Amino acid sequence: MVERPLHAVVLPATDAGGRLLELLAAALDGTGPALLPLDADLPAARRAAILDTFAPSAVHTADGVTARAGGRPAGPDTALVIATSGSTGQPKGVELSAAALRHSARATLDRVGATAGQRWLLCLPATHIAGLQLLIRSLVAGTEPVRAARAEPEVLAASGAAHVSIVPTQLRRLLEADPAAAWAAGFTSVLLGGAAAPAALVTAARAAGVPVITTYGMSETCGGCVYDGVPLDGVMIATTGGGNGGGDPGGEPGRGRIRISGPVLFSGYRGRPDLTAAAMDGAWFVTSDLGRLDDAGRLTVRGRADDVIITGGRNVVAGEVAALLETCPGVREAAVVGRPDPEWGERVTAVIVPDNPAQPPTLDLLCRHVQERLPRYALPRELVLRAAMPMLPSGKPDLETLRREQSTAGNVSR
Repeated sequence: MVERPLHAVVLPATDAGGRLLELLAAALDGTGPALLPLDADLPAARRAAILDTFAPSAVHTADGVTARAGGRPAGPDTALVIATSGSTGQPKGVELSAAALRHSARATLDRVGATAGQRWLLCLPATHIAGLQLLIRSLVAGTEPVRAARAEPEVLAASGAAHVSIVPTQLRRLLEADPAAAWAAGFTSVLLGGAAAPAALVTAARAAGVPVITTYGMSETCGGCVYDGVPLDGVMIATTGGGNGGGDPGGEPGRGRIRISGPVLFSGYRGRPDLTAAAMDGAWFVTSDLGRLDDAGRLTVRGRADDVIITGGRNVVAGEVAALLETCPGVREAAVVGRPDPEWGERVTAVIVPDNPAQPPTLDLLCRHVQERLPRYALPRELVLRAAMPMLPSGKPDLETLRREQSTAGNVSR
């Protein structure tokens, strides 16, 4: 069995369509090394920790290629290793094969109806799976990607691209800058992923003529593998049956951990067979997310299983409450975290960015809104108002930062 060298790639964002694309093509066809893409803006200590953990044999930078002692080869089928662990903790290296990446790209091209010559616009980091997959779709389709430093209306309108991937924050800002969404006129598909998409945002975008397709997936599934609740060709989804086995607070059939199977799955975590075994159940990858399937097999993602707030002995899915809060009048963005409480264990805390800071929604209004859909124990007991939501590079709210915040200034409790 032939092993492949692993090379880290630390190139500036402006290079996404240049040297990185060349290296990516060689990684996919087997003529080049497997790649470990890293953000050039990573703090030096963080980058060093990742390099030490994953042990590439060389590092590509804007200045050239530097050999690195002690490198460990990748598996013969590995094309990419994606470093993922959030902002803290021991990094995990998600190993993705060329076959899995190509299947994901082809299935996406088929699902969005991409035709010959249509180009993709990259305005996401090319070191995350969503940005890398956009480059891979371009390679598979035989087109050149278009690079944009920022997702702004005039940039998108002038791009000449037919397809783009963005996160909810980008879509919200585009609609605020151009409510008529004239920038979307030339697009056949606008893939929306990276974080839960508020229903009101999706509705507003579609009403303005934006061809939004919501996506769900992660690095372990080569990025988005469920589009508008329906899996890509070859992908299978299921949920554990609820109750204790499913890890689902609701305990209802069909509501539990989301499981994914099919040709888009990762090969394993680099150097961590223990983590790989823990994440797999036979051919199924057991995600950290809770979801439910309707009678037609369409998936709704409720939130993360490891983001359940235990209050008074009751389990509350934080993401489910946050999704409801984002449909409340006066709410621009919402997140939900648990704060320590000596009596209840944790207090359900709503972190809100209001539409109008001069007239923010009240805690009573938020509670009345949530109570229409969820039990009383899921109602927010504390309100934190913010001018902006802290975000991770992936476009998701930075919940760890919100939890770490110690100040209660501006909070309202009940």
